[in-house]
Amino acid sequence: MQRARRFLSTSFGSAIGGGLVVAIAGLILVEAGVIDAGEESVALAPAPLTQPASENSTRGLTVNEIYDRNAGGVAFIKAQVTQTTQDPLGLLPRQQQGLASGSGFLIDPDGHVLTNAHVVEGANTVEVQLGEDGEPQDAEVVGTDPSSDLALLKIEDTKAAAPLPLGDSAKADVGDPVVAIGNPFGLDRTVTTGIVSAVQRQIQAPDGFSISDVIQTDAAINPGNSGGPLLDGSGRVIGINSQIASQGGGNEGVGFAVPIATAQDVVSQLLAGGEVKRAYIGITGGEISPEIAEALNLPVDQGVIVERVFDGGPADSAGIEGATGEATVGGETFPVGGDIITKVEGKEVTGMEDVISIANERKPGDELTLTVLHDGDEKEISVKLGERPATIRDAPASQQP
Repeated sequence: MQRARRFLSTSFGSAIGGGLVVAIAGLILVEAGVIDAGEESVALAPAPLTQPASENSTRGLTVNEIYDRNAGGVAFIKAQVTQTTQDPLGLLPRQQQGLASGSGFLIDPDGHVLTNAHVVEGANTVEVQLGEDGEPQDAEVVGTDPSSDLALLKIEDTKAAAPLPLGDSAKADVGDPVVAIGNPFGLDRTVTTGIVSAVQRQIQAPDGFSISDVIQTDAAINPGNSGGPLLDGSGRVIGINSQIASQGGGNEGVGFAVPIATAQDVVSQLLAGGEVKRAYIGITGGEISPEIAEALNLPVDQGVIVERVFDGGPADSAGIEGATGEATVGGETFPVGGDIITKVEGKEVTGMEDVISIANERKPGDELTLTVLHDGDEKEISVKLGERPATIRDAPASQQP
Protein backbone atom coordinates (compact mmCIF):
# COMPACT_ATOMS: atom_id res chain seq x y z
CA MET A 1 0.00 0.00 0.00
CA GLN A 2 1.35 3.43 -0.85
CA ARG A 3 0.89 6.58 1.10
CA ALA A 4 1.02 9.60 -1.15
CA ARG A 5 0.01 13.23 -1.10
CA ARG A 6 -1.73 14.84 -4.07
CA PHE A 7 -1.05 18.49 -4.79
CA LEU A 8 -3.35 20.05 -7.34
CA SER A 9 -2.41 23.11 -9.33
CA THR A 10 -4.06 26.31 -8.18
CA SER A 11 -3.48 29.98 -8.75
CA PHE A 12 -3.61 30.56 -5.02
CA GLY A 13 -1.74 28.20 -2.81
CA SER A 14 0.88 30.04 -0.87
CA ALA A 15 0.96 30.60 2.84
CA ILE A 16 3.94 32.75 3.45
CA GLY A 17 6.73 32.82 5.71
CA GLY A 18 7.44 30.59 3.58
CA GLY A 19 4.12 29.33 2.67
CA LEU A 20 2.44 26.35 1.24
CA VAL A 21 2.98 26.22 -2.50
CA VAL A 22 0.88 23.98 -4.71
CA ALA A 23 2.52 23.81 -8.07
CA ILE A 24 2.11 20.63 -10.07
CA ALA A 25 -1.24 19.80 -11.62
CA GLY A 26 -2.53 16.29 -11.18
CA LEU A 27 0.77 14.91 -9.92
CA ILE A 28 1.64 13.12 -6.74
CA LEU A 29 4.69 14.01 -4.70
CA VAL A 30 5.82 10.70 -3.23
CA GLU A 31 8.02 10.53 -0.20
CA ALA A 32 11.11 8.57 -0.99
CA GLY A 33 11.62 6.38 2.02
CA VAL A 34 10.17 2.90 2.30
CA ILE A 35 8.36 1.75 5.40
CA ASP A 36 7.82 -1.95 5.91
CA ALA A 37 5.09 -2.61 8.45
CA GLY A 38 4.30 -6.29 8.51
CA GLU A 39 3.06 -7.13 5.03
CA GLU A 40 2.53 -3.53 4.01
CA SER A 41 4.98 -1.17 2.33
CA VAL A 42 4.27 2.55 2.54
CA ALA A 43 5.97 5.03 0.22
CA LEU A 44 7.22 8.18 1.89
CA ALA A 45 8.72 11.31 0.26
CA PRO A 46 12.40 12.43 0.59
CA ALA A 47 15.41 13.65 -1.47
CA PRO A 48 19.13 14.62 -1.84
CA LEU A 49 21.43 17.53 -1.19
CA THR A 50 22.49 19.66 -4.19
CA GLN A 51 25.64 21.50 -5.25
CA PRO A 52 26.59 23.41 -8.41
CA ALA A 53 26.96 21.14 -11.36
CA SER A 54 28.17 23.94 -13.59
CA GLU A 55 31.37 24.64 -11.64
CA ASN A 56 33.12 21.57 -12.98
CA SER A 57 36.84 21.00 -13.14
CA THR A 58 38.65 21.19 -16.46
CA ARG A 59 37.69 17.56 -17.04
CA GLY A 60 34.42 16.24 -15.72
CA LEU A 61 34.52 12.89 -13.97
CA THR A 62 32.91 9.79 -15.42
CA VAL A 63 29.97 8.28 -13.58
CA ASN A 64 32.19 5.38 -12.56
CA GLU A 65 34.79 7.78 -11.11
CA ILE A 66 32.12 9.71 -9.18
CA TYR A 67 30.69 6.47 -7.85
CA ASP A 68 34.07 5.03 -6.85
CA ARG A 69 34.95 8.22 -5.00
CA ASN A 70 31.66 8.84 -3.23
CA ALA A 71 29.64 5.64 -2.86
CA GLY A 72 31.41 4.69 0.36
CA GLY A 73 30.18 7.88 2.03
CA VAL A 74 26.54 7.26 1.11
CA ALA A 75 24.60 5.86 4.05
CA PHE A 76 21.92 3.20 4.20
CA ILE A 77 19.58 4.40 6.95
CA LYS A 78 17.01 2.26 8.77
CA ALA A 79 14.65 3.72 11.34
CA GLN A 80 12.38 1.78 13.68
CA VAL A 81 9.13 3.74 13.78
CA THR A 82 5.81 3.43 15.52
CA GLN A 83 2.71 4.06 13.42
CA THR A 84 -0.78 4.71 14.74
CA THR A 85 -3.48 3.01 12.70
CA GLN A 86 -7.25 2.88 13.03
CA ASP A 87 -8.78 -0.32 14.37
CA PRO A 88 -10.76 -2.08 11.59
CA LEU A 89 -13.78 -2.23 13.89
CA GLY A 90 -13.61 1.51 14.51
CA LEU A 91 -12.55 1.10 18.10
CA LEU A 92 -9.45 2.57 19.72
CA PRO A 93 -6.44 3.40 17.47
CA ARG A 94 -3.68 0.85 17.60
CA GLN A 95 0.08 1.17 17.28
CA GLN A 96 2.12 -0.79 14.77
CA GLN A 97 5.88 -1.11 14.56
CA GLY A 98 7.51 -0.50 11.18
CA LEU A 99 10.90 -0.10 9.53
CA ALA A 100 11.62 2.98 7.41
CA SER A 101 14.61 2.94 5.11
CA GLY A 102 16.26 5.77 3.24
CA SER A 103 19.58 7.28 2.30
CA GLY A 104 22.02 9.87 3.64
CA PHE A 105 25.66 10.83 3.34
CA LEU A 106 28.66 11.61 5.51
CA ILE A 107 29.50 15.34 5.57
CA ASP A 108 32.51 15.49 7.90
CA PRO A 109 35.14 13.28 9.64
CA ASP A 110 33.30 13.72 12.95
CA GLY A 111 30.57 11.33 11.87
CA HIS A 112 27.76 13.73 10.94
CA VAL A 113 25.37 12.28 8.39
CA LEU A 114 22.80 14.35 6.49
CA THR A 115 19.43 12.92 5.44
CA ASN A 116 15.77 13.88 5.09
CA ALA A 117 13.72 14.64 8.16
CA HIS A 118 10.91 12.38 6.96
CA VAL A 119 13.30 9.40 6.86
CA VAL A 120 13.72 9.53 10.66
CA GLU A 121 10.40 11.12 11.62
CA GLY A 122 8.89 9.32 14.60
CA ALA A 123 11.87 6.97 14.88
CA ASN A 124 12.49 5.09 18.10
CA THR A 125 15.96 4.02 16.94
CA VAL A 126 18.06 4.87 13.88
CA GLU A 127 20.71 2.66 12.31
CA VAL A 128 23.32 3.77 9.75
CA GLN A 129 25.55 1.67 7.53
CA LEU A 130 28.43 3.26 5.59
CA GLY A 131 30.60 1.70 2.90
CA GLU A 132 30.40 -1.71 1.29
CA ASP A 133 31.90 -3.45 4.29
CA GLY A 134 30.76 -1.09 7.03
CA GLU A 135 28.83 -2.53 9.95
CA PRO A 136 25.41 -1.12 10.88
CA GLN A 137 25.69 1.20 13.87
CA ASP A 138 23.34 3.17 16.05
CA ALA A 139 22.98 6.84 15.18
CA GLU A 140 22.01 9.83 17.30
CA VAL A 141 19.53 12.29 15.83
CA VAL A 142 21.27 15.63 16.44
CA GLY A 143 18.31 17.60 15.16
CA THR A 144 15.67 17.90 12.46
CA ASP A 145 14.21 20.76 10.45
CA PRO A 146 10.80 19.86 8.99
CA SER A 147 10.71 23.19 7.11
CA SER A 148 13.57 22.05 4.87
CA ASP A 149 12.95 18.30 5.33
CA LEU A 150 16.49 17.85 6.63
CA ALA A 151 17.89 15.90 9.57
CA LEU A 152 21.39 15.63 11.00
CA LEU A 153 22.60 12.34 12.48
CA LYS A 154 25.79 11.45 14.37
CA ILE A 155 27.68 8.15 14.30
CA GLU A 156 30.93 7.11 15.95
CA ASP A 157 32.70 4.90 13.40
CA THR A 158 33.60 6.51 10.05
CA LYS A 159 36.56 4.27 9.11
CA ALA A 160 34.60 2.69 6.26
CA ALA A 161 33.99 5.98 4.42
CA ALA A 162 35.19 9.45 3.55
CA PRO A 163 32.99 12.57 3.72
CA LEU A 164 31.47 13.66 0.42
CA PRO A 165 32.73 16.97 -1.03
CA LEU A 166 30.12 19.72 -1.10
CA GLY A 167 29.50 21.99 -4.07
CA ASP A 168 27.64 25.22 -4.79
CA SER A 169 23.97 24.67 -5.56
CA ALA A 170 23.55 28.29 -6.64
CA LYS A 171 25.71 27.58 -9.69
CA ALA A 172 23.69 24.61 -10.92
CA ASP A 173 22.45 25.28 -14.46
CA VAL A 174 19.76 23.63 -16.52
CA GLY A 175 21.36 20.87 -18.58
CA ASP A 176 24.27 20.23 -16.21
CA PRO A 177 24.98 16.50 -15.69
CA VAL A 178 24.12 15.06 -12.28
CA VAL A 179 24.47 11.73 -10.49
CA ALA A 180 22.25 10.38 -7.70
CA ILE A 181 23.41 7.66 -5.30
CA GLY A 182 21.07 6.02 -2.84
CA ASN A 183 19.17 2.94 -1.78
CA PRO A 184 15.96 2.73 -3.85
CA PHE A 185 13.66 -0.05 -2.65
CA GLY A 186 16.44 -1.17 -0.31
CA LEU A 187 18.92 -1.80 -3.14
CA ASP A 188 22.00 -0.35 -1.50
CA ARG A 189 24.35 2.15 -3.19
CA THR A 190 22.48 2.36 -6.49
CA VAL A 191 23.64 5.03 -8.96
CA THR A 192 21.45 6.84 -11.51
CA THR A 193 22.29 9.68 -13.85
CA GLY A 194 20.57 12.59 -15.53
CA ILE A 195 20.67 16.35 -15.85
CA VAL A 196 19.48 19.40 -13.98
CA SER A 197 16.00 19.79 -15.48
CA ALA A 198 15.15 23.10 -13.78
CA VAL A 199 16.29 25.31 -10.90
CA GLN A 200 14.56 27.55 -8.37
CA ARG A 201 11.61 25.22 -7.95
CA GLN A 202 9.53 25.18 -4.77
CA ILE A 203 8.20 22.08 -3.03
CA GLN A 204 6.13 21.53 0.07
CA ALA A 205 7.96 20.59 3.27
CA PRO A 206 6.55 18.08 5.79
CA ASP A 207 5.29 20.94 7.99
CA GLY A 208 3.27 22.46 5.14
CA PHE A 209 5.58 25.39 4.41
CA SER A 210 7.61 25.64 1.22
CA ILE A 211 11.25 24.94 0.39
CA SER A 212 12.79 27.42 -2.05
CA ASP A 213 15.52 27.14 -4.71
CA VAL A 214 14.96 23.42 -5.17
CA ILE A 215 16.77 21.60 -7.98
CA GLN A 216 14.70 19.51 -10.37
CA THR A 217 16.33 16.52 -12.05
CA ASP A 218 15.43 13.66 -14.36
CA ALA A 219 17.88 11.28 -12.66
CA ALA A 220 15.83 8.30 -11.48
CA ILE A 221 14.74 8.78 -7.86
CA ASN A 222 12.51 6.22 -6.15
CA PRO A 223 11.34 5.34 -2.64
CA GLY A 224 14.52 4.76 -0.62
CA ASN A 225 16.52 7.49 -2.39
CA SER A 226 15.30 10.01 0.13
CA GLY A 227 18.14 11.82 1.84
CA GLY A 228 20.77 10.67 -0.64
CA PRO A 229 23.16 13.00 -2.49
CA LEU A 230 22.68 14.63 -5.87
CA LEU A 231 26.16 15.21 -7.27
CA ASP A 232 27.46 17.43 -10.05
CA GLY A 233 29.81 16.43 -12.87
CA SER A 234 32.80 16.84 -10.57
CA GLY A 235 31.34 14.58 -7.90
CA ARG A 236 30.34 17.32 -5.45
CA VAL A 237 27.04 17.29 -3.59
CA ILE A 238 24.67 19.99 -4.79
CA GLY A 239 21.44 18.68 -3.30
CA ILE A 240 19.52 16.21 -1.13
CA ASN A 241 17.04 14.08 -3.09
CA SER A 242 13.73 14.57 -1.33
CA GLN A 243 10.64 14.21 -3.47
CA ILE A 244 9.35 13.01 -6.82
CA ALA A 245 6.31 14.05 -8.82
CA SER A 246 4.46 11.01 -10.09
CA GLN A 247 1.02 10.01 -11.29
CA GLY A 248 1.62 6.36 -10.49
CA GLY A 249 3.84 6.50 -7.42
CA GLY A 250 7.09 5.55 -9.19
CA ASN A 251 9.87 7.40 -10.96
CA GLU A 252 8.73 9.43 -13.96
CA GLY A 253 11.81 11.58 -14.37
CA VAL A 254 10.67 14.46 -12.17
CA GLY A 255 12.69 14.53 -8.96
CA PHE A 256 13.47 17.34 -6.54
CA ALA A 257 16.54 17.96 -4.40
CA VAL A 258 16.91 20.41 -1.54
CA PRO A 259 19.90 22.66 -2.34
CA ILE A 260 23.12 22.14 -0.43
CA ALA A 261 23.21 25.85 0.39
CA THR A 262 20.01 25.41 2.39
CA ALA A 263 21.43 22.31 4.06
CA GLN A 264 24.63 24.06 5.09
CA ASP A 265 22.65 26.80 6.84
CA VAL A 266 20.43 24.22 8.55
CA VAL A 267 23.40 22.10 9.68
CA SER A 268 25.18 25.10 11.21
CA GLN A 269 22.07 25.98 13.22
CA LEU A 270 21.47 22.40 14.33
CA LEU A 271 25.08 22.08 15.49
CA ALA A 272 24.87 25.39 17.33
CA GLY A 273 21.66 24.76 19.21
CA GLY A 274 19.68 21.91 17.77
CA GLU A 275 16.89 24.17 16.53
CA VAL A 276 16.30 26.08 13.32
CA LYS A 277 14.36 29.35 13.47
CA ARG A 278 12.69 30.64 10.32
CA ALA A 279 11.03 33.88 9.33
CA TYR A 280 7.27 34.19 8.94
CA ILE A 281 5.09 36.82 7.24
CA GLY A 282 1.65 35.29 7.70
CA ILE A 283 -0.23 35.66 4.43
CA THR A 284 -1.53 33.62 1.54
CA GLY A 285 -1.80 35.02 -1.92
CA GLY A 286 -2.26 34.38 -5.60
CA GLU A 287 -0.40 35.32 -8.75
CA ILE A 288 -1.69 38.08 -10.98
CA SER A 289 -1.39 37.40 -14.70
CA PRO A 290 -2.28 39.83 -17.50
CA GLU A 291 -5.41 37.74 -18.16
CA ILE A 292 -6.53 37.92 -14.54
CA ALA A 293 -5.71 41.62 -14.36
CA GLU A 294 -7.88 42.32 -17.41
CA ALA A 295 -10.77 40.15 -16.21
CA LEU A 296 -10.78 41.75 -12.74
CA ASN A 297 -9.92 45.25 -13.97
CA LEU A 298 -6.82 45.40 -11.76
CA PRO A 299 -4.43 48.37 -11.92
CA VAL A 300 -1.35 46.13 -12.51
CA ASP A 301 -0.76 43.05 -14.67
CA GLN A 302 1.67 41.30 -12.31
CA GLY A 303 2.12 40.91 -8.58
CA VAL A 304 0.40 39.08 -5.72
CA ILE A 305 -3.18 39.43 -4.55
CA VAL A 306 -3.26 39.02 -0.77
CA GLU A 307 -5.91 36.40 -0.16
CA ARG A 308 -5.63 35.72 3.56
CA VAL A 309 -3.90 37.37 6.51
CA PHE A 310 -3.22 35.22 9.58
CA ASP A 311 -4.53 36.78 12.79
CA GLY A 312 -1.83 38.25 14.99
CA GLY A 313 0.90 37.56 12.44
CA PRO A 314 3.50 40.04 11.22
CA ALA A 315 1.48 41.10 8.15
CA ASP A 316 -1.62 41.57 10.28
CA SER A 317 0.31 43.75 12.74
CA ALA A 318 1.71 45.81 9.86
CA GLY A 319 -1.76 46.52 8.47
CA ILE A 320 -1.74 44.30 5.38
CA GLU A 321 -5.34 43.57 4.36
CA GLY A 322 -6.66 40.37 2.80
CA ALA A 323 -9.47 39.70 0.37
CA THR A 324 -12.99 40.89 1.07
CA GLY A 325 -14.62 38.70 -1.56
CA GLU A 326 -14.01 36.49 -4.55
CA ALA A 327 -14.69 36.36 -8.27
CA THR A 328 -14.80 33.58 -10.83
CA VAL A 329 -12.65 33.86 -13.95
CA GLY A 330 -12.46 31.05 -16.48
CA GLY A 331 -14.02 28.62 -14.04
CA GLU A 332 -11.52 29.43 -11.27
CA THR A 333 -12.12 31.43 -8.13
CA PHE A 334 -9.89 34.41 -7.28
CA PRO A 335 -9.79 36.68 -4.22
CA VAL A 336 -10.68 40.33 -4.70
CA GLY A 337 -10.56 43.43 -2.54
CA GLY A 338 -7.28 42.72 -0.80
CA ASP A 339 -3.92 44.48 -0.99
CA ILE A 340 -1.78 43.83 -4.06
CA ILE A 341 1.95 43.32 -3.44
CA THR A 342 4.00 44.62 -6.38
CA LYS A 343 7.50 44.78 -4.85
CA VAL A 344 9.47 43.35 -1.93
CA GLU A 345 12.57 45.28 -0.91
CA GLY A 346 12.24 47.26 -4.13
CA LYS A 347 12.27 44.12 -6.31
CA GLU A 348 9.27 43.50 -8.54
CA VAL A 349 7.44 40.26 -7.78
CA THR A 350 5.54 38.24 -10.35
CA GLY A 351 3.98 35.75 -7.97
CA MET A 352 3.91 34.26 -4.49
CA GLU A 353 7.04 32.22 -5.18
CA ASP A 354 9.06 35.45 -5.37
CA VAL A 355 7.72 36.62 -2.02
CA ILE A 356 8.39 33.24 -0.43
CA SER A 357 11.96 33.08 -1.72
CA ILE A 358 12.80 36.51 -0.32
CA ALA A 359 11.18 35.72 3.04
CA ASN A 360 13.01 32.40 3.29
CA GLU A 361 16.34 34.25 3.04
CA ARG A 362 15.55 36.33 6.13
CA LYS A 363 15.56 35.66 9.87
CA PRO A 364 12.89 36.32 12.53
CA GLY A 365 13.11 39.96 13.57
CA ASP A 366 14.26 41.19 10.16
CA GLU A 367 12.13 43.80 8.44
CA LEU A 368 10.82 43.59 4.89
CA THR A 369 9.54 46.58 2.94
CA LEU A 370 6.52 45.68 0.83
CA THR A 371 5.20 47.95 -1.89
CA VAL A 372 1.44 47.44 -1.97
CA LEU A 373 -1.59 48.86 -3.73
CA HIS A 374 -4.57 49.49 -1.47
CA ASP A 375 -7.74 50.85 -3.05
CA GLY A 376 -5.59 52.02 -5.95
CA ASP A 377 -3.12 53.92 -3.76
CA GLU A 378 0.52 52.78 -3.64
CA LYS A 379 2.28 52.70 -0.29
CA GLU A 380 5.27 51.06 1.35
CA ILE A 381 4.68 48.95 4.43
CA SER A 382 7.44 47.68 6.72
CA VAL A 383 6.77 44.19 8.08
CA LYS A 384 8.79 42.87 11.02
CA LEU A 385 9.09 39.14 10.41
CA GLY A 386 8.04 36.77 13.15
CA GLU A 387 9.07 33.22 13.96
CA ARG A 388 7.40 30.56 11.86
CA PRO A 389 4.97 28.28 13.73
CA ALA A 390 5.76 24.59 13.99
CA THR A 391 3.38 23.76 11.12
CA ILE A 392 1.19 25.77 8.81
CA ARG A 393 -1.78 24.23 10.62
CA ASP A 394 -0.64 25.97 13.82
CA ALA A 395 -0.98 29.40 12.21
CA PRO A 396 -4.18 31.00 13.49
CA ALA A 397 -6.89 31.49 10.88
CA SER A 398 -7.60 35.04 9.75
CA GLN A 399 -10.98 36.64 10.16
CA GLN A 400 -10.67 37.71 6.52
CA PRO A 401 -12.60 35.53 4.02
